Amino acid sequence: MVPARRDNVVFTVVVTTLVVLGALPILLVVALSGAPDTLVLATALAALPVGPLVACYLWLDRYEPEPRSLLLLGLLWGGFVATAAALLVQGIGGFFVGVTEAASLAVVAPVTEELSKGAFLVLLLWWRRAELDGVLDGIVYAGMVGIGFAFVENILYLAAAYNGTDGMGPGGTEALTATFVVRCLFSPFAHPFFTTFIGIGVGLAVGSRSAGVRVLAPLGGYVLAVLAHGLWNGSTIFGMGSFVVVYVVLMFPALVGLFAIAVWARRSERRMLAAALGDAAQQGLLPATDIGWVVDLGARRRARAHARRLGGAAGERAMRDYQQAVIELGFLHHRYLRGTPPPDFALRGQHYVARIRAVRPSIAFPGQVVPTR
Repeated sequence: MVPARRDNVVFTVVVTTLVVLGALPILLVVALSGAPDTLVLATALAALPVGPLVACYLWLDRYEPEPRSLLLLGLLWGGFVATAAALLVQGIGGFFVGVTEAASLAVVAPVTEELSKGAFLVLLLWWRRAELDGVLDGIVYAGMVGIGFAFVENILYLAAAYNGTDGMGPGGTEALTATFVVRCLFSPFAHPFFTTFIGIGVGLAVGSRSAGVRVLAPLGGYVLAVLAHGLWNGSTIFGMGSFVVVYVVLMFPALVGLFAIAVWARRSERRMLAAALGDAAQQGLLPATDIGWVVDLGARRRARAHARRLGGAAGERAMRDYQQAVIELGFLHHRYLRGTPPPDFALRGQHYVARIRAVRPSIAFPGQVVPTR
């Protein structure tokens, strides 16, 4: 591990504290939303889309997997901090300002919810910038925050539908089923989709040499997230027909477009890593013959399988550690070549090179002679 920096500790303490503080009112709200059996049913139904959605983002995140602890914090932030902050601001605003239900749904909710979700990405950019290597990382973290937010919100909506307290009817199984279809089957991606715009903005800010882009890109992403969220919420005001039209004509094509951007970003990472590691190899930081076994996902899996056959679990761990260190060095070296190295560039670079040189003598890729000590 790279030696812990003070910023990393501050980020962890601040985010963990806010998660705990946010969890208290949200858990209380959930507990008051219905009988225990209703909450169990609502929670089970709300959890169904979580696994597939998380799996999609982890699939995108295969080149340089983000720390699982940070991904978990993103989920918890979305579920507790962002939800609690949005409810608090909307409640206070409604009490003092007084807005119509339609205005609250189409304007206040998008503004407050995207602000509270995007705050996690801003904190990452501020205190854990080293973990952000570009647009794809921003998309992944934004997705996790959105998934956590949607999960808790869906629990509340499902419980209210079943209890008949959502103002849409008498409640019961029929209302619960309708809400489940719309929120968990028809549009489970909505909140991750909205916040993805902020993630893209943060990813662009990390890789830019322009001070203006570093400020305006996240702000522009926030504006787009609010507009998409407001359009989505506003369509529900005019009935299911308008909602379906917006879904088919705008939202689904936009979702496909964002997914295409994410896939393109992942493929671009391969080309970028190959170029950066090629330059690093010329400087003697690693063997050039190893690059193909790291930047190609299929070759990476074959190398791990080969290491497992030769050395068992320990051999596979050594191969994974080597590949991860090379990938981290590649991203770091790319930022150096672009002229945007992080402040701790030298320290991190020395750490990755030390890991590479420590592990390399104990591994062999397919077709190579097994090292002996």
